Amino acid sequence: MNAESLSIILSGIPWTIAITLGAFAFGAILGIPLCAMNVSRSWLLHYLATAIILTFRSIPPIVCLFFLYFGIGSGYISVGPVEAAIVALGVITGANMAEIYRGALKSIHVGQWEASHALNMPKWSIFVDVMVPQLIRVILPSATSYIIGLLKDSAIASTVGVAEVAFQANFVSRRQFEGLEVFAVAGLLYILISLPVAALARYSDSVMRAKVAR
Repeated sequence: MNAESLSIILSGIPWTIAITLGAFAFGAILGIPLCAMNVSRSWLLHYLATAIILTFRSIPPIVCLFFLYFGIGSGYISVGPVEAAIVALGVITGANMAEIYRGALKSIHVGQWEASHALNMPKWSIFVDVMVPQLIRVILPSATSYIIGLLKDSAIASTVGVAEVAFQANFVSRRQFEGLEVFAVAGLLYILISLPVAALARYSDSVMRAKVAR
């Protein structure tokens, strides 16, 4: 594979990263109200959130993308391929992040809330100083694993014409009739992109553990 072909594949990296980060940010925010609804005392909100979460966790990402881009986007709302990929993956991410948040909340013993109230700590201080560090420590490993999986799922954006790594690799392989070498390079790029994410997560986790242990 020549330098020009490698350059074409590398040009897809910004789109791969943009879709991954955009979908994760969208989902991380969406997961907060979904989690709040799921743990709500209102049975209506609880079952509504449960239905939403189960539905979008069960739908394959490519089906959600095609429904949004070729279904809704073809006749009702104008949706570009990048926006469709971010929203489709983001909605599924939101459902999964809601479950990660819920699991983190359950990991905190009720006695910590009671002890904080007994010390007459303000509510904002209880949440920011006591709960948030523990929540982040619990959420971080699962969220990191999910974002690495989301990086791989971003390849489905190539099916609607987004020129990310998989799309560019497919373009080069068709032009040069070289599949093995081209897609081996694409796979290596996905690994190289995910390594800094994993390293950052491990560092953040060690810092959070040190703070919580104090």
